[in-house]
Amino acid sequence: MALKCVDTIESEFLDKTPSSTLKRMLEKKIPEIRWHIERKVSKEFGDWLVEIRVVSRNLGQLAIGQASSARQREEDLRIKQRQAEEQSRLSLRDCVYALEEEDEDGLGGGVGDDINGGSGFPGVDLTPLYRAYHIHQTLGLEDRFKQYYFENRKLQLTSDFQVSSMTPFLESHQTFFAQIAGFFIVEDRIVRTGGGLISKLEVENLWETAVSKMCSVLEDQFSRMQTANHLLLIKDYVSLLGVTLRRYGYLVDPLLDVLSKHRDKYHELLLSDCRKQIAEALSADKFDQMLMKKEYEYSMNVLSFQIQTSDIIPAFPYVAPFSSTVPDCCRIVRSFIEDSVSFMSYGGQLDFFEVVKKYLDRLLSEALDGALLKLINTSIHGVSQAMQVAANMAVMERACDFFFRHAAQLSGIPLRMVERGRRHFPLCKARDAAEEILSGLLKQKVDGFMTLIENVNWMADEPLPNGNEYVNEVIIYLETLVSTAQQILPPHVLKRVLQDVLSHISEKIVGALLGDAVKRFTVHAIMSIDVDVRVLESFADNQAPLLSDEEANQLKTALAELRQLINLLLSNHPENFLNPVIRERSYNTLDYRKVVAISEKLRDPSERLFGTFGSRGGRQNPKKKSLDALIKRLKDVN
Repeated sequence: MALKCVDTIESEFLDKTPSSTLKRMLEKKIPEIRWHIERKVSKEFGDWLVEIRVVSRNLGQLAIGQASSARQREEDLRIKQRQAEEQSRLSLRDCVYALEEEDEDGLGGGVGDDINGGSGFPGVDLTPLYRAYHIHQTLGLEDRFKQYYFENRKLQLTSDFQVSSMTPFLESHQTFFAQIAGFFIVEDRIVRTGGGLISKLEVENLWETAVSKMCSVLEDQFSRMQTANHLLLIKDYVSLLGVTLRRYGYLVDPLLDVLSKHRDKYHELLLSDCRKQIAEALSADKFDQMLMKKEYEYSMNVLSFQIQTSDIIPAFPYVAPFSSTVPDCCRIVRSFIEDSVSFMSYGGQLDFFEVVKKYLDRLLSEALDGALLKLINTSIHGVSQAMQVAANMAVMERACDFFFRHAAQLSGIPLRMVERGRRHFPLCKARDAAEEILSGLLKQKVDGFMTLIENVNWMADEPLPNGNEYVNEVIIYLETLVSTAQQILPPHVLKRVLQDVLSHISEKIVGALLGDAVKRFTVHAIMSIDVDVRVLESFADNQAPLLSDEEANQLKTALAELRQLINLLLSNHPENFLNPVIRERSYNTLDYRKVVAISEKLRDPSERLFGTFGSRGGRQNPKKKSLDALIKRLKDVN
């Protein structure tokens, strides 16, 4: 108003002033008044430049905070959608707008809409800037003021780019990015309401400079970081910065590209952290079944990983079939999945499940499987420990199904797609090693009882009705083993282990018949071995309540070689072995070389092994004749 009055006096009244003294005074004072106004306005503008830096930082923090709140609301929505397997596949920008439109807290409009020419937003007042611009326009200094404004703001932005070497970037990154975000939120408003004070092209040029600098800073800082969580914290804030400024029309793709570029490094660091955690969890395991006294413990250690075998909550205290290693490792893997999804989310890539699954595969098949394999090969020294680890592996098989479902849900993938693409068990090496070492230890125990086979009377004149001593000792041990194992081992694991042990027993008996220690034997000795085999087969049949009938029959197949050999030696027509059809049906597990070597011990004529089948007179026993023919034919084949 004062400047307008001065202009009016100068243009309309100065020449008409009758008093020369007054005229000279006005001619002297008018420039002084203008200079005073310009100086005062410039001072106000200078103060505004100082204040706007603090205000911009607060403004940026608030805007990014609103983006964070919007993201949290989106996550809440995703949780509800996951429960119904209806996933929202929105882009970053659409996600924010969709949630803002439904917001009931008044935050939907965004920070920028609260900045106006006055003080609509607490602490933000553009009035001093616009007053200074208007006055300089009036003074005919518009272009100079524009240049002055642009250069000062550019210097401020350049100053904002400085990263302090005295403060860790992890502690200063929020202030760093919030300052830049606030700067461009303010400039966006000035472009739209400043009457040409700064052009859109000039702001875009400043933004390109800022993006280039931020990318450079991120590249440098990420290259130095060796902690996965630090990368995740900074990535989350940068992605929120991107969401915030994208709403104002700024291109943020280069920032997201930097984040994507470092996903491999992040996951390598995350894998390294998890390896250490897994090693600590395994080293602390005592190989004891886990005791849970309260329902919340059951929920935390069992239900949360979906490793229960029944939907019925057990009575407490509850002794789980697994040790503490299982829930400890499950927590580590679940945390890995959530951190991986968190890093991949909001990074510009919408469909990232395959990436998460790739790294999850590596965690399970390399880190966890390798650590378990090392534990099994170095720390298992007894049957009870081996049995506990085998039981743990059976539970981990169910847990791995949960891991991939959990990763799919967090990534927004319908579960039906995961079920269709189910993969092999990633811990198969550790599982197989656990069962192998358990079987090996059990075989060692069985071998101790099988030494009693040395007491067998191979030249017996009569068969033993109850079998030999060694088989009775073996059966007592196996029955004791099963009564313990069925408490923690799933039926299919128990079946595989027992099948391996029975196969070993079969090999030991066949090996005894084949070995040099047994020079010859009578048919009565073979009849006693037949009783032994029937005892073992009966043991297999008795497992039907624990296993299915089919699995119990599969147990008996472990004795197939021994059973077929005994059947052949006791057969009245052993030459049928030469018939391809009969051989395939009844003797398909027998090796003809073993048949020859063992049969020769039974047919030794000097020992009159077949005396029970006929007289000692001139007529040859038909069975002996058939066996002789079989041996001759098999030798000819060889």
